[in-house]
Amino acid sequence: MAAALQVLPRLARAPLHPLLWRGSVARLASSMALAEQAWQLFESAVGAVLPGPMLHRALSLDPSGRQLKVRDRSFQLRQNVYLVGFGKAVMGMAAAAEELLGQHLVQGVISIPKGIRAAMERAGKQEMLLKPHSRVQVFEGAEDNLPDRDALRAALTIRQLAEGLTADDLLLVLISGGGSALLPAPIPPVTLEEKQTLTRLLAARGATIQELNTIRKALSQLKGGGLAQAAYPAQVVSLILSDVVGDPVEVIASGPTVASSHSVQDCLHILNRYGLRAALPRSVKTVLSRADSDPHGPHTCGHVLNVIIGSNVLALAEAQRQAEALGYQAVVLSAAMQGDVKSMAQFYGLLAHVARTRLTPSMAGASVEEDAQLHELAAELQIPDLQLEEALETMARGRGPVCLLAGGEPTVQLQGSGRGGRNQELALRVGAELRRWPLGQIDVLFLSGGTDGQDGPTEAAGAWVTPELASQAAAEGLDMATFLAHNDSHTFFCRLQGGAHLLHTGMTGTNVMDTHLLFLRPR
Repeated sequence: MAAALQVLPRLARAPLHPLLWRGSVARLASSMALAEQAWQLFESAVGAVLPGPMLHRALSLDPSGRQLKVRDRSFQLRQNVYLVGFGKAVMGMAAAAEELLGQHLVQGVISIPKGIRAAMERAGKQEMLLKPHSRVQVFEGAEDNLPDRDALRAALTIRQLAEGLTADDLLLVLISGGGSALLPAPIPPVTLEEKQTLTRLLAARGATIQELNTIRKALSQLKGGGLAQAAYPAQVVSLILSDVVGDPVEVIASGPTVASSHSVQDCLHILNRYGLRAALPRSVKTVLSRADSDPHGPHTCGHVLNVIIGSNVLALAEAQRQAEALGYQAVVLSAAMQGDVKSMAQFYGLLAHVARTRLTPSMAGASVEEDAQLHELAAELQIPDLQLEEALETMARGRGPVCLLAGGEPTVQLQGSGRGGRNQELALRVGAELRRWPLGQIDVLFLSGGTDGQDGPTEAAGAWVTPELASQAAAEGLDMATFLAHNDSHTFFCRLQGGAHLLHTGMTGTNVMDTHLLFLRPR
């Protein structure tokens, strides 16, 4: 893992503008030390959710090698196991599964993002690669996380395999983030292009992943339990690496092994919300009307065992342990951070300001109004299980530096045509917020990174910022507001200090949403 995640050497080599040396050299050194610790924690979070180790924790063979144990269930093995998978992490999961199952694995088909196999080879991640004579067929598609013809071919091959199974067979389904785009099989007469267009329009207008998947399921042959239905009467074991807030199995990769609970009315409500119902192509209207009048009703998935084997919660727990080992009081705010990226940036910026008065009691306290504003922002974001009071109480105890950890997936409403991703945009917006508040005698660093190593259509996983970001940008003639207005955060960070604030991990082979780290350290 350490060999694959190489940001610190880049930090050390990045050129610094001479004007940055105005002010304290000690502060610069402190920021670099915080950046190293932030990177260490991010690395530990990703390392905790690598696909191979997680799969081996979920699956095991009994001593005779004739039974597969999955949690508290056992399945008879007699060269009767078939494997399908789709997502950013399934190649590593498939490699581990094939090694474990040996001769019992008859055939497999997986759909993975275009280029990920070559990336793993270049990174020397042999444990995530299938052996030369593997029984698993690999399709690559969904470039830039958008369904395409290559992904469609993979989906139809997966459907064909599933439909050929019998009651004596066991289908092992491997699912991870990105799986929805890698399993497109529209219900005719809907075409792939029509489904792509509708998905893009919804995403551009700020639709949540839950809303996107509700529409996808309604128009898909395999999503919303369709794959499980195709595999019946075979037994199905689905191992899921969650990339969705709250880990709802019916939402992850649009729930191919979970019966859909959504109705046509749910779909129409979403389409109305984003002003798209009137513009629907005739084919989509046809499929929705058929589903609304289906006399058979929704199917069930009683022959399926769905198991979450990894999630953002697991990643944050490991990062929290590492933070405590470094001497921080560490609090996990939530593993379900969601909502508009602008509001989330305001929340983190104001949280850092309010933290100042608790970590440095000698400073002038935050006003009652600012405390109320922080809680109001938290309420607007509707963050489940937010441990805000615990975090504030931890700071008030004043026993040294604090690290606040969170995970989730904020949404970005596109306004421009720049390059970036939600992590880089969040980091840039937090940097802009931090300049609004006097932070006094505390060092602050914020990091946001995608655990899959790819933030939007860029080669970066995310970025880190400090309160000095605005002055650093001004010294290099970079106007933060202009880059934000064009959703061009990646270009901004590439130009700032030669890209020193970017996180470059390469594809990690896993995906459990994003990790946010907020460091608060009294000087």
